[in-house]
Amino acid sequence: MTVCTGDNVVSALGFTAEENYRNVKQGRTGLRLYRQRFGLPEPFMASEIDDTALNAAFMETETEYIPSATKANYTKLEMAAIVSVAGALKTAAIDAADKRVLFIFSTTKGNVFLLDEHERFGYEAEQVFLWRSAERIAGFFGNTNPPQVVSNACISGAAALIAAQRELRAGRYDHVIVVAADMLSRFVISGFQSFKALSQEVCKPFDRDRCGLNLGEAAATLILTECRAEEVDAGDVLLTAGAVRNDANHISGPSRTGEGSYLALRHILKEVSSGEVAFVNAHGTATPYNDEMESIALTRAGLVDVPVNSLKGYFGHTLGAAGVLESVISIRALREGIVLKTHGFETFGVTHPLRVTSETQTTTRRRCVKMLSGFGGCNAALLFTKHVPDQTVER
Repeated sequence: MTVCTGDNVVSALGFTAEENYRNVKQGRTGLRLYRQRFGLPEPFMASEIDDTALNAAFMETETEYIPSATKANYTKLEMAAIVSVAGALKTAAIDAADKRVLFIFSTTKGNVFLLDEHERFGYEAEQVFLWRSAERIAGFFGNTNPPQVVSNACISGAAALIAAQRELRAGRYDHVIVVAADMLSRFVISGFQSFKALSQEVCKPFDRDRCGLNLGEAAATLILTECRAEEVDAGDVLLTAGAVRNDANHISGPSRTGEGSYLALRHILKEVSSGEVAFVNAHGTATPYNDEMESIALTRAGLVDVPVNSLKGYFGHTLGAAGVLESVISIRALREGIVLKTHGFETFGVTHPLRVTSETQTTTRRRCVKMLSGFGGCNAALLFTKHVPDQTVER
């Protein structure tokens, strides 16, 4: 059984998973309007990690782990990822330097800002490469295993969790630390602006008046451990199944039939009825095409009666961090027995009927689904289960 044994989130809403979860429950958003940010003329709504607070948190973490003589110059992305991992390790109680521990790093852009020659001062040239950031993050904690990098558009976080589970079930490692991070930059913002995909208001997933997504910064960590049934406690949350399906519909547009997303859902729900699912945490980016596609996929998968929510109105779209970040928040909600409301949603606005949550509600069901979709036609789905002793939860 693959157990979620440690977690953490660093975002505009806080530097611990508990703080982020509490703020989401209270309906707070980290999104705000930025003008002239990165020298861009067009305003945009986004969530950004406070640099001063992050530097302070990183210095505290650095003092705990690394002698001053070996300190290096870390980018914001690397610092946020390291602070996130350090917090998760406090809840998992494992030795990150152990040879039976693997690091997997999920990101879409990494340190892409270093491609700008004016931004390179003080950093290694190789820090622009994803593999180098992964090495620096794992190396900070004394882990000498070659880390894995997963970069598959917006499903990266979910794909990294699936890769982690495969490593554990193959018996190659006892624990896998999945850390996911992406930061804002001129490159990232201008790219989405060129698609006309960004909203200057707080996004409205599945709403009639939705007009685009918001971007956000985050670093999130989920530690997975393979355990025997007798080692799993009541209330522990398991990663029960995961699937990636690519329908190759378009370089940036989702399938009009929801094909890849539907196939991923069908795989993880092969032996699960919709009545067992507490909620679906959708990708829910608040773009016209994505939300419509997900409504089609969920209908085809027989999940129209299951509550659906999106977390993008709290954090924005955190790209390669979204799969891990939103899994962490969903796992905590599943443990507590609640379905979080969809911030920004008011009036139903997709063609297929869904039970989009406008208010937080309670649930006694013990499974939840996480959905993600990305450029190039990639789609992913994860199934999490709250463990109840003496009941079968794995296929």
